[in-house]
Amino acid sequence: MRIAMVSEHASPLAALGGADAGGQNVHVAELSAALSRAGHDVTVYTRRENRRVPATVEAPQGYRIVHVPAGPPKKLPKDELLPYMGDFGRFLRSRWTKDRPDVVHAHFWMSGIAAMLAAKNLDIPVTQTFHALGVVKRRYQGEHDTSPAERIRLEGMLAKRADQVIATCSDEVFELARMGLPRSRAAVVPCGVDLTKFTPDGEVAPRKARHRIVSVGRLVPRKGFDTAIAALSALPDTELVIAGGPDSGALARDPEATRLREVATAAGVGDRLSLPGLVSRDDMPALLRSADAVVCAPWYEPFGIVPLEAMACGVPVVATAVGGLTDTVVDGVTGLLVPPRKPRELASALRKLLDDTSMREVFGLGGVDRARARYSWDRVALDCLRAYQRVLRTETDRGLAVARETHPTYRRAAESR
Repeated sequence: MRIAMVSEHASPLAALGGADAGGQNVHVAELSAALSRAGHDVTVYTRRENRRVPATVEAPQGYRIVHVPAGPPKKLPKDELLPYMGDFGRFLRSRWTKDRPDVVHAHFWMSGIAAMLAAKNLDIPVTQTFHALGVVKRRYQGEHDTSPAERIRLEGMLAKRADQVIATCSDEVFELARMGLPRSRAAVVPCGVDLTKFTPDGEVAPRKARHRIVSVGRLVPRKGFDTAIAALSALPDTELVIAGGPDSGALARDPEATRLREVATAAGVGDRLSLPGLVSRDDMPALLRSADAVVCAPWYEPFGIVPLEAMACGVPVVATAVGGLTDTVVDGVTGLLVPPRKPRELASALRKLLDDTSMREVFGLGGVDRARARYSWDRVALDCLRAYQRVLRTETDRGLAVARETHPTYRRAAESR
């Protein structure tokens, strides 16, 4: 199968941890690699952010990346990219007119806009993964939401026009249903985890205190790192490592890193907070293994890959019961779920884990089993292929129906009735 991945701002080649580089980049890269391993021809289309990069890059994992000339060839915040989606779509259309994919998988709503513009009248089915919904972001961020004003309206249009919406969690399906998407056109396919890299065995990063808690993610307020810092004040002899953001050289100038340090100082735990900045994918497993528990405390989370990586490493997870985390973390089996923005409840759950070695071991084993059984990227790719094949069958059936209705024999038979 020839598969076109459209990921306008999240390149599989980007360094993770920046303002707009996180789970979607990992998702697109790992899914493309898994589909390539399964023998499919995969091309990822992403916006050119540097005039020096080649137009096409062959990834070692077997897929190719095409850098689309849409807008200035420099890094821009994703919320500023909508005006360039017309150029992005025209580029795709020119490519697909000559070299037609069997199916398109658009990642994020602006990718969907470009893909729909390109596929119009070309009879190419388009599947859509939003990764995050504007209506949810607006609900939690309110006036601080920097998304374009048109986002919610355009996402509703995409949900209705896409041949299939591939949601990453059941909570997203409920939100899509409120937007008018029939359940029959939604499939749930979660994110995955690299089970060759994230394993219980391997190098363990050194630590300073008796207990260690680790949180990982982009340094943005919605990730709830300040909740974890507040909980730390009730956990003596425990250090908290928050990994993510820019590299250590630029971390001192990062406004969110500065704010988190101020929160820690005010809470009296500044000496027990570590902000190492960007941690490479190669070093991440060792950091996760060094933790007694991994904390994921966002206000909302469309899916969240970090809990999967922790579970695959055999580390229990304490997560807020929001979004995709309620699918991933099984309360009392692979970790504990707590309400968002409740430092006291988070501290209580962590204290329970830190005081009970057996509980940590049982949850760790449960996490490994769950990650291996459900969340390998090969399993995720297989589920995506089923969704692609479903829309291809629908397109074929639709084409046969049109052919029958226009065939002279069918028309004569219909008229005789």
